[in-house]
Amino acid sequence: MNIQDTSTAATHIDHVDLDVLENVLSFYIRVLDTSVSRDLDERLKNLEVAKGKGKITALFLIDSHPGIRPSVVADLAMRDRSAMGRILDTLEQQGLIFRKASQEDSRAQELYITPKGAALAVKVREIAVQQSEDFFDKIIPRDEQEVMMGILKRAYRRLRENRT
Repeated sequence: MNIQDTSTAATHIDHVDLDVLENVLSFYIRVLDTSVSRDLDERLKNLEVAKGKGKITALFLIDSHPGIRPSVVADLAMRDRSAMGRILDTLEQQGLIFRKASQEDSRAQELYITPKGAALAVKVREIAVQQSEDFFDKIIPRDEQEVMMGILKRAYRRLRENRT
């Protein structure tokens, strides 16, 4: 049994270095994702789209693009089709969206927002925009947020291009 010297045990966050994580971009992205998601979930509590990932994206895309196909929503959200299918099933069970067979191809589905879903989308858009501003204004100056947004948008576009 290897008993380590406890005189150097970390007892406070300031006593810990991040090892190689100090220079690993994905570590910071995951920590930010966890923090921003937790903050957004707190603001969305008691709404159908709280908790989990993909519901808000799907709701907004369906609201903005009536008749959008599930595969397009999955591709834009960078989710596999089965995971997106489960998200869409949930939104449908909650009465937020409905599916309809395409008139051009009866095998294909089209997605539409319900009045309940449209009302929720309006409310959630306002919350999401305000939450993003509030969260990031506390930790990143606005001019740096704009630079970061540009970098993230380019990365997102490149990821989408590389998926096809």
